[in-house]
Amino acid sequence: MSTTISLTDQDKSTLRTAAYGAVALMAASGAPHRGITHGSIALTSATGLIGHVLAAKSKDIHLQGKSVADLADHVLPSLTAAMHLLGNQHPGEADNFRDTVLVAVEAAAQPRKGQPSPAVAAMARKITAALDAA
Repeated sequence: MSTTISLTDQDKSTLRTAAYGAVALMAASGAPHRGITHGSIALTSATGLIGHVLAAKSKDIHLQGKSVADLADHVLPSLTAAMHLLGNQHPGEADNFRDTVLVAVEAAAQPRKGQPSPAVAAMARKITAALDAA
Protein backbone atom coordinates (compact mmCIF):
# COMPACT_ATOMS: atom_id res chain seq x y z
CA MET A 1 0.00 0.00 0.00
CA SER A 2 1.42 3.39 -0.92
CA THR A 3 0.65 6.70 0.65
CA THR A 4 -0.14 9.54 -1.68
CA ILE A 5 1.27 12.85 -0.63
CA SER A 6 0.10 15.96 -2.33
CA LEU A 7 2.39 18.92 -2.36
CA THR A 8 1.47 22.36 -3.54
CA ASP A 9 3.60 24.13 -6.12
CA GLN A 10 4.89 26.33 -3.29
CA ASP A 11 5.83 23.24 -1.24
CA LYS A 12 7.76 21.82 -4.20
CA SER A 13 9.52 25.14 -4.72
CA THR A 14 10.53 25.21 -1.04
CA LEU A 15 11.97 21.69 -1.31
CA ARG A 16 13.90 22.44 -4.50
CA THR A 17 15.19 25.78 -3.24
CA ALA A 18 16.35 24.17 0.01
CA ALA A 19 18.09 21.19 -1.62
CA TYR A 20 19.74 23.01 -4.50
CA GLY A 21 20.46 25.92 -2.19
CA ALA A 22 22.45 23.62 0.08
CA VAL A 23 24.69 22.69 -2.86
CA ALA A 24 24.94 26.38 -3.83
CA LEU A 25 26.05 27.22 -0.28
CA MET A 26 28.74 24.58 -0.50
CA ALA A 27 29.92 26.12 -3.78
CA ALA A 28 29.89 29.61 -2.30
CA SER A 29 31.97 28.34 0.62
CA GLY A 30 34.70 27.13 -1.70
CA ALA A 31 33.83 23.50 -2.37
CA PRO A 32 35.57 22.19 -5.50
CA HIS A 33 33.74 22.39 -8.83
CA ARG A 34 33.88 18.63 -9.27
CA GLY A 35 32.29 18.21 -5.84
CA ILE A 36 29.48 20.60 -6.72
CA THR A 37 28.77 18.52 -9.81
CA HIS A 38 28.65 15.38 -7.67
CA GLY A 39 26.36 17.14 -5.19
CA SER A 40 23.94 18.10 -7.95
CA ILE A 41 23.99 14.56 -9.30
CA ALA A 42 23.18 13.27 -5.82
CA LEU A 43 20.07 15.47 -5.74
CA THR A 44 18.84 14.27 -9.12
CA SER A 45 19.53 10.67 -8.09
CA ALA A 46 17.09 10.81 -5.18
CA THR A 47 14.20 8.36 -5.03
CA GLY A 48 10.64 8.49 -3.78
CA LEU A 49 8.56 11.65 -3.71
CA ILE A 50 11.69 13.72 -3.05
CA GLY A 51 13.35 12.27 -6.13
CA HIS A 52 10.39 13.24 -8.29
CA VAL A 53 10.30 16.77 -6.87
CA LEU A 54 14.04 17.36 -7.23
CA ALA A 55 14.26 15.87 -10.73
CA ALA A 56 11.39 17.95 -12.12
CA LYS A 57 12.29 20.63 -14.64
CA SER A 58 11.41 23.87 -12.93
CA LYS A 59 12.23 27.53 -12.87
CA ASP A 60 11.07 28.06 -9.29
CA ILE A 61 14.47 27.80 -7.63
CA HIS A 62 15.38 31.32 -6.60
CA LEU A 63 18.86 31.56 -5.14
CA GLN A 64 20.02 35.10 -4.91
CA GLY A 65 22.26 37.24 -2.83
CA LYS A 66 25.43 39.21 -3.13
CA SER A 67 27.26 37.27 -0.45
CA VAL A 68 27.40 33.87 1.17
CA ALA A 69 25.57 35.41 4.14
CA ASP A 70 22.70 36.57 1.89
CA LEU A 71 22.42 33.13 0.35
CA ALA A 72 22.57 31.45 3.77
CA ASP A 73 19.85 33.78 5.09
CA HIS A 74 17.58 32.36 2.40
CA VAL A 75 18.67 28.72 2.17
CA LEU A 76 19.15 27.69 5.80
CA PRO A 77 15.57 28.65 6.81
CA SER A 78 14.33 26.91 3.65
CA LEU A 79 16.01 23.70 4.78
CA THR A 80 14.28 23.90 8.16
CA ALA A 81 10.95 24.77 6.51
CA ALA A 82 11.27 21.81 4.16
CA MET A 83 11.86 19.47 7.09
CA HIS A 84 8.82 20.90 8.95
CA LEU A 85 6.67 20.57 5.85
CA LEU A 86 7.64 16.97 5.22
CA GLY A 87 7.64 16.03 8.89
CA ASN A 88 4.01 17.13 9.14
CA GLN A 89 2.92 15.34 5.97
CA HIS A 90 5.09 12.22 5.80
CA PRO A 91 7.99 11.57 8.19
CA GLY A 92 9.55 8.98 5.87
CA GLU A 93 9.91 11.57 3.15
CA ALA A 94 11.40 13.99 5.68
CA ASP A 95 14.08 11.38 6.39
CA ASN A 96 14.54 10.84 2.64
CA PHE A 97 14.96 14.59 2.08
CA ARG A 98 17.45 14.93 4.94
CA ASP A 99 19.49 11.95 3.74
CA THR A 100 19.44 13.20 0.14
CA VAL A 101 20.64 16.68 1.08
CA LEU A 102 23.35 15.31 3.35
CA VAL A 103 24.62 12.98 0.63
CA ALA A 104 24.73 15.95 -1.75
CA VAL A 105 26.57 18.08 0.82
CA GLU A 106 29.06 15.28 1.49
CA ALA A 107 29.61 14.80 -2.24
CA ALA A 108 30.09 18.53 -2.72
CA ALA A 109 32.58 18.77 0.13
CA GLN A 110 34.96 16.10 -1.15
CA PRO A 111 38.31 17.58 -2.07
CA ARG A 112 40.70 15.79 -4.41
CA LYS A 113 43.11 15.16 -1.55
CA GLY A 114 42.87 15.52 2.20
CA GLN A 115 40.07 17.10 4.17
CA PRO A 116 37.54 19.75 3.12
CA SER A 117 38.60 23.31 3.82
CA PRO A 118 37.50 24.74 7.17
CA ALA A 119 34.96 27.03 5.47
CA VAL A 120 33.40 24.13 3.54
CA ALA A 121 33.29 21.94 6.66
CA ALA A 122 31.68 24.76 8.64
CA MET A 123 29.00 25.26 5.98
CA ALA A 124 28.26 21.53 5.97
CA ARG A 125 27.71 21.72 9.75
CA LYS A 126 25.37 24.72 9.34
CA ILE A 127 23.35 22.87 6.69
CA THR A 128 23.07 19.82 8.96
CA ALA A 129 21.98 22.03 11.86
CA ALA A 130 19.29 23.66 9.70
CA LEU A 131 17.98 20.23 8.69
CA ASP A 132 17.94 19.10 12.30
CA ALA A 133 16.25 22.26 13.62
CA ALA A 134 12.82 20.97 12.55
